[in-house]
Amino acid sequence: MTVQELPGAAAYRPTPPPAWKPITDPAPLLPDPEPYRVLGTDAVADADPELLLRLHAELVRGRRYNAQATALTKQGRLAVYPSSTGQEACEIAAALVLEERDWLFPSYRDTLAAVARGLDPVEALTLLRGDRHTGYDPREHRIAPLCTPLATQLPHAVGLAHAARLKGDDVVALAMVGDGGTSEGDFHEALNFAAVWKAPVVFFVQNNGFAISVPLAKQTAAPSLAHKAVGYGMPGRLVDGNDAAAVHQVLSEAVARARRGEGPTLVEAVTYRMEAHTNADDATRYRVDSEVEAWKAHDPVRLLERELTERGLLDDAGIEQAKEAAERMAAALRERMNADPELTPMDLFTRVYAEQTSQLREQAAALRAELDAEQDHDEYGPEAGR
Repeated sequence: MTVQELPGAAAYRPTPPPAWKPITDPAPLLPDPEPYRVLGTDAVADADPELLLRLHAELVRGRRYNAQATALTKQGRLAVYPSSTGQEACEIAAALVLEERDWLFPSYRDTLAAVARGLDPVEALTLLRGDRHTGYDPREHRIAPLCTPLATQLPHAVGLAHAARLKGDDVVALAMVGDGGTSEGDFHEALNFAAVWKAPVVFFVQNNGFAISVPLAKQTAAPSLAHKAVGYGMPGRLVDGNDAAAVHQVLSEAVARARRGEGPTLVEAVTYRMEAHTNADDATRYRVDSEVEAWKAHDPVRLLERELTERGLLDDAGIEQAKEAAERMAAALRERMNADPELTPMDLFTRVYAEQTSQLREQAAALRAELDAEQDHDEYGPEAGR
């Protein structure tokens, strides 16, 4: 005999209220079967020419920034650099769609997005140089620390966005993550909390094909990463990640939707990492040159440049002007990065807690004693202090 067959069981069977009922129509949440595009389509006629020109200038600057940072790594000025060459359209669009009051939550590859949002190019590289953690004040720039652990920034973005909504602040959080990060538990937890709370957050997945050497097909069997959105009750959008105009439009719509109080959106941008995962990676071990060459034909800088020149919005002089501006930025970055920073060991303890714990005070005192003893040794010789 089952519980339902017991006498009087029906009287104790509760009727779920409407709030218990999940969304049964997934159609409005499903992404289009193909990535959305603007460049080379009829939709480009509605694009703002000034926005397209700004996107182009930032893309050229971003490409040069990636090249210069990679060179600094080879020269020993950076410990590591995860280049976003080939993904500049995603990086720039993510920075430009946000208002000053909004927050950007980047991953370790998103230094370019942080710089495009206004962060000092040198401060964006401080963590990768090994000088100190973060290298900038997150509150000043509304940019969370560049996140090295995979996907841990996503729950943080949800928490900030939810708190802002509870306080009545008109703030949206945009959280960036790679396709590899979608295999982490933090990704799923963040999406679930965000959807349940209708938090004003946008999840932006840059699907560049590989999680270091692991191709996407070995991470998921889903039709797309954007399809994962329906499982959490939020819309998923699929966009051509090398089409700067399309990425900007889709992200702008998602940010506006979040700001209206309609909840989160998962945006997947299909793009490609042209260079190795980092300078410590040998990409030739898991992909062939012909694949890289094929994606070069879909280069985000070339795509936008071609559109602008065909429409008469950009000429050779304009292209050269953008390159010269980017070169000036690279020269300034190179000069400043070639100067050795002045580091103070005691800074290790200044940005850990708002109020130092007893353990930190003890450790700081021990380090101070060691530094003082070393200074005495240097000034007075080995007999000092005896």
